[in-house]
Amino acid sequence: MKRPPEFSRPFDIRALPRQPITLEADASERAALAERFAIVAITSLSATATFAENQATIDVTGKLSAQLAQNCAISGEDFPTRVSNSFHLRFVPHAEYAAMIAASGDEFELAPGDLDTIAYKGGSIDLGEAIAQTLALEIDPYAEGPQAEDARETYGLTAPEAVGPFAALKGLKGS
Repeated sequence: MKRPPEFSRPFDIRALPRQPITLEADASERAALAERFAIVAITSLSATATFAENQATIDVTGKLSAQLAQNCAISGEDFPTRVSNSFHLRFVPHAEYAAMIAASGDEFELAPGDLDTIAYKGGSIDLGEAIAQTLALEIDPYAEGPQAEDARETYGLTAPEAVGPFAALKGLKGS
């Protein structure tokens, strides 16, 4: 059974706001999203958005801001981080989206505008879920906190640039 989105903000496509809007996640929504994204916490999440319609296609532009706490990939310690990003989402009817995919064949190139295209069914779009997915793409799964270098030294870990074929070539350069 599919769980409902943690940060759902449906908008009727027949009555989209004409003015910019602001979406903010409450504490329970942020906690559920943090669990979904496997991070320590989301202490704030907000987005401003403006709608533009072009027949059945709906473009949404805006800015996403979030404050997170996540684990350092090296030390395992929690550290705060901030996400601030502009976005451009394009909502297209599911049938149109499916036709675009089918027409592209087995292999296709994605243009920059294709990356944030979201299919919708029925008479509404869920901007909150789209914002949540946009945030998920901005979270660095291998983020390093302020104690990463100390942890490397303590546990005898080498920096990534100190090993591998390029490190060997760098050693030859000095010869």
